[in-house]
Amino acid sequence: MRAMILAAGRGERMRPLSDVTPKPLLEAGGKPLVAWQIERLVAAGFSEIVINVAHRAEAIEAALGDGSRFGATIRYSREPEPLDVAGGIATALPLLGSGVALVVSGDLYTDYDYASLAGRAKAFASSTAPPHAHMVMVTNPAYHPGGDFALRDGYLSLEGRRLTFGNIALYRTALFRELPRGQKLPILPLYLDWIARGWVSGEHYSGTWANVGTPADLEQLDAALRSSTNETLPS
Repeated sequence: MRAMILAAGRGERMRPLSDVTPKPLLEAGGKPLVAWQIERLVAAGFSEIVINVAHRAEAIEAALGDGSRFGATIRYSREPEPLDVAGGIATALPLLGSGVALVVSGDLYTDYDYASLAGRAKAFASSTAPPHAHMVMVTNPAYHPGGDFALRDGYLSLEGRRLTFGNIALYRTALFRELPRGQKLPILPLYLDWIARGWVSGEHYSGTWANVGTPADLEQLDAALRSSTNETLPS
């Protein structure tokens, strides 16, 4: 099964650390943030991985190589500049191919069980009926109290009490087929359209999840992992 890790951004809130080291390679608990993601994806059966790269791309490629040391096959979608989420996925389509792909952010730390999405991915592949995407939602963190989308009867909604998108999602790659490649494209307009059409299922994950956005977040996560407790993970 295929997965894509989003790793092209500059990590502006992580500066000055990200000026020297690309954000996905910053370490917490003794290993790069992106390595935690790769290991969990491979353990769940997502061993064919595409990583989009732009800022300090050569450092990411040198550090991760072809993925063999993780038991994965890693290929890189190179962007001249960060193309945002929709632009990055559309540009990577030749590597992702047709079917279903799991897309996650490279700067997350989570205990979410990606294997739980394997069955859903197979169901997507065996039918053309909605849903066409599945998004993992999390409890609103302090920095985003208003959330993003509501969850009703297993589908996302634009109305109701909102949760925060956890940057973990399954997509039919056909959703991006008509988009131009090599152009910067935000994904929010697509989400709004797809949700309004009833195309997006979802779930609320209440376990460990941290969006590691700032040096303080990274320091907090590192301390928590080194003390073998998740009680103080940033959110």
